[in-house]
Amino acid sequence: MKKTLLALAVVAAGSANAGINLYDANGVKVDLSGAVEVQLYDGYAKNEDTTIRLDDGDLSLNASVAVSDSLSVVSGTAFKYESKEVKNDELWLGFASDFGTLTFGRQLLVSDDSGIGKDYEMGLEQISFAQTEGDRAIKYVYDNGTFYAAASHNLGSDDKTEITDGRLGFRTGGLDVRVYGYDAERVGQKGDETWYDDGDKTKPIVKPGKAGDDIRGYNLEAEYAFGAVNLAASFGQMEYKASDTKKVQKDLDLYEVNGSYTLDKTTFALGYVHANGHHDGKGKVQHDNVYANVTQQLHSNVKAYAEVGYSDNDKVFDEIEEFGYVAGLEVKF
Repeated sequence: MKKTLLALAVVAAGSANAGINLYDANGVKVDLSGAVEVQLYDGYAKNEDTTIRLDDGDLSLNASVAVSDSLSVVSGTAFKYESKEVKNDELWLGFASDFGTLTFGRQLLVSDDSGIGKDYEMGLEQISFAQTEGDRAIKYVYDNGTFYAAASHNLGSDDKTEITDGRLGFRTGGLDVRVYGYDAERVGQKGDETWYDDGDKTKPIVKPGKAGDDIRGYNLEAEYAFGAVNLAASFGQMEYKASDTKKVQKDLDLYEVNGSYTLDKTTFALGYVHANGHHDGKGKVQHDNVYANVTQQLHSNVKAYAEVGYSDNDKVFDEIEEFGYVAGLEVKF
């Protein structure tokens, strides 16, 4: 079935929320969506007590205006507020047609959708492209239901970060196979912070020098669903180089396999992650990580979950414990 123009716009924006329709008349459609997620959290970091963690707070407003039978102008704005500060993380507009959706502005890049992980917090070192959003981003998304492709580029300014990424995928029956590519220059150029995965201080990616880092990688992913079972596997490679000296700081090969089984409104998931490679100053490194979780769908917009994880590390992370757990409640609208 052909996707509607608004559906294409939602795909382009990267929004996963169903949304509430605020207005739909005369070719104009406006939707509001949001998410709130709170956790009881004890991660892998040493010397940290169990705490209440505000993991998600989002509010998005998307609009679509039909200017002809085959073309719509689309726009979106979104805000994040996990901390007390409110951050506008999306502000974009563009065009949607049967040939795809083209958007411009502050938005998530294509690589933000990468990964097959079924974990909530306890899956360490799955493929993580250091920066997957941009203020000056151009993104194109095409999806005809069987074949799909996308590309995005974040324009640098004053020799700051530039990122180009893309995706190619194919679906048939319960099988979905795709590959992501990522090429970034001068990531973290200021050199005053370590880049972390999703802001989690137990998942360091790289501590850039003053010139930042050049980061390149890819991730090959496959998922197969049959009945209540979903199986997935991925393999990715990442390399981090200092932008000025071109010295390799870190390179990793990343493997993951996982599966889930859904019984009525309850889903059980189990995953395994393996990483090996080299890290500047640490030599050869590797680690293994296992996580398991159970999710209860209390309502189509509400879910509760609990997860435990174990990580056996060899010099990858110096300041983490082997066990961690999390329990959470999420509401979307």
